[in-house]
Amino acid sequence: MSLQILAVAFLVAVTFGALVWVFLYPILSGERAAERRLVSVTRPELARAQAGRGARRPRRELIEETLKEVAARRQKINRPTLALRLERAGLRWTKQKFFIFSGVLGLIAFVLVFLGGAGLLVALAMGFVGGAGVPMWLLSYLRKRREAKFLHEFPDAVDVVVRGIKAGLPLHDSIRAIVNDSPEPIRSEFRTVVETQAIGVSLGEACGKLYERLPLPEANFFGIVIGIQQQAGGNLSEALGNLSRVLRDRKRLKEKIKAMSVEARASALIIGLLPVFVMVTVYFTSPNYIALLWTEPLGRMMLAACVIWMTMGVLVMKKMINFDF
Repeated sequence: MSLQILAVAFLVAVTFGALVWVFLYPILSGERAAERRLVSVTRPELARAQAGRGARRPRRELIEETLKEVAARRQKINRPTLALRLERAGLRWTKQKFFIFSGVLGLIAFVLVFLGGAGLLVALAMGFVGGAGVPMWLLSYLRKRREAKFLHEFPDAVDVVVRGIKAGLPLHDSIRAIVNDSPEPIRSEFRTVVETQAIGVSLGEACGKLYERLPLPEANFFGIVIGIQQQAGGNLSEALGNLSRVLRDRKRLKEKIKAMSVEARASALIIGLLPVFVMVTVYFTSPNYIALLWTEPLGRMMLAACVIWMTMGVLVMKKMINFDF
């Protein structure tokens, strides 16, 4: 009796699995979508009808679609890979070379600290900082310096494109003029745009990829203007002229904010360095008095607490004097 029940259950399970396979598998696997796409390609009249509907789409829908693509691209570049970080920093290194450099730097820091008699744990900590922290900080520093150079020359590059378009040159030739006459990193970035467009990518998409390599609002503005003009049309010279004025106004505002925050930066620097200066002065005048901070357990705890609180204070002051706009 139990054998018959097992046989019936097996047949029911097989039947249920077959029904699921027949009705649900084409939907889950995407076979039906692939068949519809194949039909649209093999039937010219259907493809022409779909193309006609796309051509009759209003300009507003095209602009909204372009802005959605830009937003999706922005979410993607918020998690850059190591190769993209190296490219943003202007380094032509491979990932293997960067890892070798980080490993050698960490090994040097470990050996120097360990030979200095600081202990194994401290040497391991400093080796980790030298192998992981310092290379990433160096990449961030090189990226920011390269972005600053790009922002300094970018309005002039946009003006070159505007003057070329007003003179009757195509957009592609105007961008080539930037490659020939502009300094780095403008030259290399727009050379990448030209080379990307030469392999079959549309010019709007190639300019949009500029924001992936340089995550700056100014580069994003340029990609949006070119992308919208390529899809929806319009007066490109007027749009780029307005963009150039916006870029120059942003640059002027940034310099004004930097000048107004000089006093706050100097005050933060003095407040942050004053405890270190007092500690060094006391060490040279009364070494036995201050040596209790690293010879006694309570002194080491107090020193660690002071370092933590000073670090938090410096970060708070940095946050207060940095302005985003």
